[in-house]
Amino acid sequence: MKLLLIRHGQTPSNVIGALDTARPGPGLTGLGHAQAAAIPAALQGERIDAIYASPLVRTQLTAAPLAEDRSLDVQVVEGLEEISAGDWEMHSDREAVEGYVRTARRWLTGDVDVTIEGGESGTEFFARYDAAIDAIASNHQDGAVVVVSHGAAIRVWAAARLQGIDLDDAAHWRLYNTGMAVLDGDPDAGWQLVSWHQDPLGGADLEDPEALDVPAEPVGEPGDPVETPTG
Repeated sequence: MKLLLIRHGQTPSNVIGALDTARPGPGLTGLGHAQAAAIPAALQGERIDAIYASPLVRTQLTAAPLAEDRSLDVQVVEGLEEISAGDWEMHSDREAVEGYVRTARRWLTGDVDVTIEGGESGTEFFARYDAAIDAIASNHQDGAVVVVSHGAAIRVWAAARLQGIDLDDAAHWRLYNTGMAVLDGDPDAGWQLVSWHQDPLGGADLEDPEALDVPAEPVGEPGDPVETPTG
C-alpha cells in the first residue's frame, strides 16, 4: 500500500504560532486555500484510490480540491487528529512549545506513558493513530491513499513507525503546510519511507516566511532551537 500523508494548509493559528489542536479548529488562511488548490496539479499522475482527513476542519478543507479533482469523497476518520496540546492549547509562549516538543521526544525514546497535562499520553496517541491507519490500510491493501493530517502527528508517528530511520535525523525533518511524506508498506509488514517533501506540494513559493509556524525539529533534543511544531 502506498500512503501519502499530507499536512493541511496554513491556518490563522499557524501564522501566530499557537498550539491549536482542539476541535473543530480553525479554517484556512488565503494562503492555506492556495496551498490546498495546488495539490491536484502537484499529484497529477499519482494513483489515488481514496482520500481521508481528520475530524478537524482544516484537513477537510485542504483535501477538498483534490477530492473534487478526482471525483472522490473526503472520508473523515477518528484518530488522525493532531497531538493534543492539553493545558497548553492556544499557547504560543516558549515554555508551552518546549514542553510539547520535549514530551513528544520522550515518546520516541520509549517513555510513552508521559502525558501532556490535560491532553494525552504517548500510549494514547500511538494507539489512536495506529488504529486509524490500520483501518484505512485494511480497505486498500494494494492501493494508494491520501491522508490529510497534522504536522506534529505525522512527524511523530512516522518517526516511530518507519523502518530503518535514524531518530536523530527524523527529529530534524521539516514539514511545511501541505508538505508530504510518502510511505510504502502495511501495518503488519511495516512501513518504508519513499520520500519526504518538506515544502508545500505547490512549491516553495507557497511558504510563508513571515509566519511563526515553521515546523522544524518537532521532537528535537532539549536545548535545540524550538519552533512551533503543530498544525
